[in-house]
Amino acid sequence: MEYIPFLKPKLVPKQYYQRYLDEIDESRIYTNNGPLNKRFEERILKEHFNHTGAVVTVSNATIGLLLAISQLKRQGKYALMPSFTFPATPLSAMWCGLEPYYIDIDPEHWCMDEHKLELALEKLGDEAAVVVPYATFGTQFDLAYYESLIRRGIPVVIDAASSFGTTTEEQDITSFRGAIVYSFHATKSFGIGEGGIVYSGDRELIQSIRRSTNFGFNEDRSSGQLGLNGKISEYTAAVGLATLDVFSEKIKIREKIGEWYKEALNDYKLLESGWKVQAIAGKIAYQFYPVLCPDDQENRYYVDKLQASAIQVRTYFSPPCHRHKMFNSHPRTSLAVTEDISRRILSLPVWEDIRQEQVDRIVRSLIHE
Repeated sequence: MEYIPFLKPKLVPKQYYQRYLDEIDESRIYTNNGPLNKRFEERILKEHFNHTGAVVTVSNATIGLLLAISQLKRQGKYALMPSFTFPATPLSAMWCGLEPYYIDIDPEHWCMDEHKLELALEKLGDEAAVVVPYATFGTQFDLAYYESLIRRGIPVVIDAASSFGTTTEEQDITSFRGAIVYSFHATKSFGIGEGGIVYSGDRELIQSIRRSTNFGFNEDRSSGQLGLNGKISEYTAAVGLATLDVFSEKIKIREKIGEWYKEALNDYKLLESGWKVQAIAGKIAYQFYPVLCPDDQENRYYVDKLQASAIQVRTYFSPPCHRHKMFNSHPRTSLAVTEDISRRILSLPVWEDIRQEQVDRIVRSLIHE
């Protein structure tokens, strides 16, 4: 029986970025915001943000979150965020001296519940230092609502780790004055090994974050603000540029795989028997395909069932953060929806070489026996 792994990352082959490596050899500039990094940022801004606002590369999205939170947070104690997220989200806030405060999620799109967030903001008042939404599994985020929080003086840093390549609908992302952090980890749709970016419509904010990625250096190379080493190398930028060259095709492939899953779920009538998919906004270049098993069942059964059929699946995010030892003492709202979703969530394989018959086999294996 052919084994189907959960992920098979596929970075661009070396022949795609060889010409950029030749430029590195010629310039003998290997890091410190070199010419390839500058070109990488310029192309991202032009091709994905309509040449509006500003973007800075970071060594990884966790560093991006940490720096954005540290720059934007106001006086206060808490970073409000979902528990249904990757541990990088609460850890970044903790590194900034804040305590995570977990908000429940919406049962349809699995992002932070805005009504419950409002109740928490009203309760916490000035103790709310920053809001850190997670754009769950790459879905488009509700910028209009979060822009309204910024107008009320509440800083917002969006963890959009999986969202690079998501096509937005009926909203202008370039007007956003908070920070949006994207991951370029090898497992993401735009995978370059390690790396990420921070985007904002606020150019001054991005310039400040850029200084912080380089030890807080001012133009005279004196440290004028809190900083660290958060830069990417020219080699990473080379892979990034080569990936931009082919990213539109990668997006189409991953969108097509998502369509295969939808077709198979309908063909095998799983959606009629209690299975559920995420209500998404925009078009997603899927990192993996998330589904919920029926509410009278649990994901562990299906993990074992598919493993017995030589199919590897995951359960992002189960357990949710508040169930981790590191985070289980943090304050929270009721997390009833988070508990339910995390009990039922399955993350199904997506990789660019997967075949439609393999997707069909995965979905067929979900049929309860």
